[in-house]
Amino acid sequence: MKNLVILGSTGSIGQNALDVVRRFKKRFKVLGLSANNNTDLLAAQAKEFKPEFVVAKDSDALIRLAGHKKADIVLMAISGSAALRPLIAAIDAGKKIALANKEALVAAGGIVMKRAKASGARIIPVDSEHSAVFQCIEGAKKSDIKNIFLTATGGPLKDTPAAKMRFVSPKQAIRHPRWSMGKKISVDSATMMNKGLEVIEANWLFGVDIDNIKIIVHPEAVVHSMVEFNDGSVIAQMGATDMRLPIQYALLYPERIASGLNGIDLAAIKKLNFLAPDFKKFPCIKLAYEAAKTGGTMPAVLNAANEELVAMFLDSNIRLTDIAKGVAKVMNKHKTVKNPGLTDILKSDKWAREEVNGCRR
Repeated sequence: MKNLVILGSTGSIGQNALDVVRRFKKRFKVLGLSANNNTDLLAAQAKEFKPEFVVAKDSDALIRLAGHKKADIVLMAISGSAALRPLIAAIDAGKKIALANKEALVAAGGIVMKRAKASGARIIPVDSEHSAVFQCIEGAKKSDIKNIFLTATGGPLKDTPAAKMRFVSPKQAIRHPRWSMGKKISVDSATMMNKGLEVIEANWLFGVDIDNIKIIVHPEAVVHSMVEFNDGSVIAQMGATDMRLPIQYALLYPERIASGLNGIDLAAIKKLNFLAPDFKKFPCIKLAYEAAKTGGTMPAVLNAANEELVAMFLDSNIRLTDIAKGVAKVMNKHKTVKNPGLTDILKSDKWAREEVNGCRR
C-alpha cells in the first residue's frame, strides 16, 4: 500500500484522484490532503479518507507535507505558480510525483528537471496531453522523436468569430465543450494560452526542441496527443474524455489495471477531425512560443502576467482580448535573466504581477 499526498484535493483533479483511490482502496492510503479555499469540502474529504495531515491556507505546511518522509506519491494538483515551492520540496525528497500542474514547469522547468535528475525523483505527467505523449514514447529514445503533436479541442470559442472575441463574457469563456475544469484553466483554454503553456511544459518533460512541439486542433478530444518518429510513423494515444484515466495511469505507473470506466466506441464516433490552430485569433499561443524561445525568466513572466490578467477578466475588470495584450506588454518590458536560479524566477514572477496590477492603477 502506497502513502499518497494530494495537494489541491478539492479541485477537479484532486476530486477525480480521490475517486480513483475509492476504487483502489487496498493500494493507496491517503496520507495528506490540502486545499486553499474550499475548506468545507476539505473537511468532508478528511472525514472520509482519514489522512494523518490536512493543510488549509498554509504555504509552509504545504511545503513540509510535499516532502514528508512517509509520502510515497505526491499528486501535485495545485493550480498556478503557487505549486513551485511544494513541487521542489517533493523533488528534493526524491518522491514519485504525479504532476497535474503545468505552471511550475513553465516558470522554472530547468531548475525542476535538474533537481529531479539529481534526487532521483520521478515525474509522471497527469495532464491528458502529456500523459498521452509519455505513453507514446515509452521505450523510445529521444533521438527517435521527430515531432510531438499536442491536441486541443479549440476550447469554447473555437467557432466564435475573431471580431467577437472582445465581447466574450467570463461565463462564456469557462463553458468548455469537453472537459470539466476550474475557472482559471478554462479561461486559458478559451484563449488557448493553456496549449501554449503545455508546449513549454512538453519541452521540459520530454527534451524535444520547441519547434518540434506542435499544436493541432482536434474537437472530438479522442486523440489526446501524438508522436511522430523519424521513420515517419505516428503513434497516438486515444481514450475517453475522463481525467480519471491519466490520473490512474500516473498513480499506478508502470502498472495498467482495469479502471471500470467506459472505453471509446470508434464506430459510433465515425470520424475524427484535425485542424491547424488560428494564431491570429489566439495570440496567446504565439506569445508562449516566443517566451519559450527567449528562455530564462521569460516563461515565468508570461505565466505570472497571464495568471493576474485572467483573474482580472474573471472579475469582469478587463476584456478577454486584453489578456494577450497585457501579457505581450509585460513581456516586452521584461529584461530576461538567461540562466536563472530560483530567486531570479521568483523575483521575475513577482515583478510581472506587480507590473500587471500597476497598469490598472
